[in-house]
Amino acid sequence: MTTRVGIEAFGFYVPHLYLSLDTLAERQGSDPAKFSRGIGQEKIALPAHDEDVVTLGAEAARPVIERCGTDGIDTLLFATESGVDQSKSAGIFAHALLGLPANCRNVELKQACYSATAALQLACGHVMRKPRARVLIIAADVARYDRGSSGEPTQGCGAVAMLVSAVPRIVEIEPVSGCYTEDIMDFWRPNYRRTPLVDGRFSALRYLHGLVRSWTDYQAGGGRPYGEFAQFCYHLPFSRMAEKGHGHLARQAGAEADMTRCRPGMVYSRQVGNCYAASLYLALISALENTRDDLAGRPVGLFSYGSGAVSEFFSAIVQPGYRDNLPADRHRKLLRARTEVTYETYLDLRDIPDPQDGGTALIRPAARGRYRLEKIDDHKRHYVDTGR
Repeated sequence: MTTRVGIEAFGFYVPHLYLSLDTLAERQGSDPAKFSRGIGQEKIALPAHDEDVVTLGAEAARPVIERCGTDGIDTLLFATESGVDQSKSAGIFAHALLGLPANCRNVELKQACYSATAALQLACGHVMRKPRARVLIIAADVARYDRGSSGEPTQGCGAVAMLVSAVPRIVEIEPVSGCYTEDIMDFWRPNYRRTPLVDGRFSALRYLHGLVRSWTDYQAGGGRPYGEFAQFCYHLPFSRMAEKGHGHLARQAGAEADMTRCRPGMVYSRQVGNCYAASLYLALISALENTRDDLAGRPVGLFSYGSGAVSEFFSAIVQPGYRDNLPADRHRKLLRARTEVTYETYLDLRDIPDPQDGGTALIRPAARGRYRLEKIDDHKRHYVDTGR
């Protein structure tokens, strides 16, 4: 008997601060419609100085752990390109904050925005081999670009947590997938830089190329035809990219591009911005929580892209009762309860603590969540659980 495997529980988290893109447009002397309509973005989620991928990821995972417990979790996969250490996995910090079992493998994965999909496929393979096991995936990133660059309005941050098991209460991951890899320089960040380098136009073209190549490979492997999918979810460097990708894919499939089959997945991204590895899975949560039609029993297509470049197209079947297992009210409340910052505060938040001399940086409490970065001392990061 074949083991069914997929996502048992979901959660996402964004910090409580954001910059309106109207504010950024005013400072840049641009028409706000350039952002709201041109790239489909409204807000940039911003971490406070005591927040990073570890705290964001732990916040996303905490409700999942509270609901489902820790029994059977023998693996934590942390997907990010905003790691806090070149050697130690961010997942080990999160493991301690979340109180996960000691008998648990733990690794960080990196390949631009694709790594959470690699984590998901690895998790599915592990559960197929060991059906009583559960795997916690945390995808968390902070997207920062140089001031005045074309990427600045696409900044953002956030985290998604997924519990993968043989009890897929939300979606079952289907075994067929299509992959494509090519060696290009469309977006990259050398170790000596805080912000990435990006060729935006080239990257958008290679995104579309990767979509076609991975879709073609998916079809060659026996994948579903285009017309069967109830929704499509895409990696979202900015929301309009999903519409471009969806139109491109429809033409490849010889079909009409029905944008109602991709726009529900864009709802949350417009309010958050790019969260790199978490982006596709934020889109999936958004589609499940914002599609009015009942998706139970219906397939959803997912396209993952990570610059450099790796892409994958795969599919999932939405499960009966999925809405009862999604904390939609919590997610919407989280987005509504945020605070808009001034442009000056935005600039201050870019100046992150960085004691490269090994000195002590005590970080003022600002995070509204349960977890925060308390200090950096002797090159060591110290996280605390505030108990909130």
